[in-house]
Amino acid sequence: MKMSRLVAFSSSLLLGAALALTGAGVANADSSAAAVDYVALGDSYSSGVGAGSYDGSSCKRSSRAYPALWAAANSPSSFDFAACSGARTNDVTGGQLGRLNASTDLVSISIGGNDAGFADVMTTCVLQSEATCLNRIATARAYVDSTLPGRLDSVYSAIRSKAPSAQVVVLGYPRFYQLGGNCVAGLSEKERSAINGASDHLNTATAKRAADHGFTFGDVRTTFTGHEICSGNSWLHSVNWLNIGESYHPTAAGQSGGYLPVFKSAL
Repeated sequence: MKMSRLVAFSSSLLLGAALALTGAGVANADSSAAAVDYVALGDSYSSGVGAGSYDGSSCKRSSRAYPALWAAANSPSSFDFAACSGARTNDVTGGQLGRLNASTDLVSISIGGNDAGFADVMTTCVLQSEATCLNRIATARAYVDSTLPGRLDSVYSAIRSKAPSAQVVVLGYPRFYQLGGNCVAGLSEKERSAINGASDHLNTATAKRAADHGFTFGDVRTTFTGHEICSGNSWLHSVNWLNIGESYHPTAAGQSGGYLPVFKSAL
C-alpha cells in the first residue's frame, strides 16, 4: 500500500533523529523521504505570494513558500506545486486536482480565504469608514457560516476521491494584527480586532471540515504570535501601495518560520 510509504517516512524520521546521536541512520531517513509523492494545492498562502523568488507564472509560486521549502529539504520522489495566487475552492476542483492520483502520498492545501472575500474585506477596511469595514466583515463571517462549509466539503471530498491513500494537511490562516501594538496610524483597534476575529472564525470552520474528512488541520496562529502586523517583528506584509498583491501575505520569514514548522509538525 502506498500509505505504508508515508508511515515508513514518518517512522524513519523519528528513528533517524535517535540514531543521529551515534552517527547512524541518516541514509534510511533520506531514502524513505525520497519515496513520498507530494502535491501542494491551494491559494496564495500556499503558493508563497509575499515571499518573493517567484517562478514567473501568474500563480506566483515561490521557492520560499512552505511546500517548496519542505520539498527542498526532504527530496520527495515527486513534488507537484499546483497552488496558485487568487485561487478559490472552484479553482482547486476545476484546475488543480488533476495533479493527484492513486500514487499521491502527501497533499497540503490552504483554501477558503478568497471564497470568503478576504481581499475585498481588507480593501474595504483600508479605504472606507470603520462602520463600512465592520459591516463587510460581518458579511464575510455570514458567508463562512452559510456557504463555505459546503464548498470545502466539495474540495476535500474530491481530494480524497483522487488520492485515496494520501495524508492531507489543511493549513489555516494567521491573525493579522497584534492588538495594542506599535502601529500609530491606519485601521482602528476595533477594526483590527474584528479582522482577527474573522480570521479565527474562518480557521474554526476550516478545521471542523478538515477533521470531518479525516484530514489534519495545521493552525499557524501559534507560530505567528508575536509576528503579526504592528508587532515590530512582523512576518506579514502590511498594505503596500507599490505592490498591492503582496499586502497581508506572509513574508519569506512567515513561510519558513510560520507555515513550515506547522506543516512539519502535522507530519
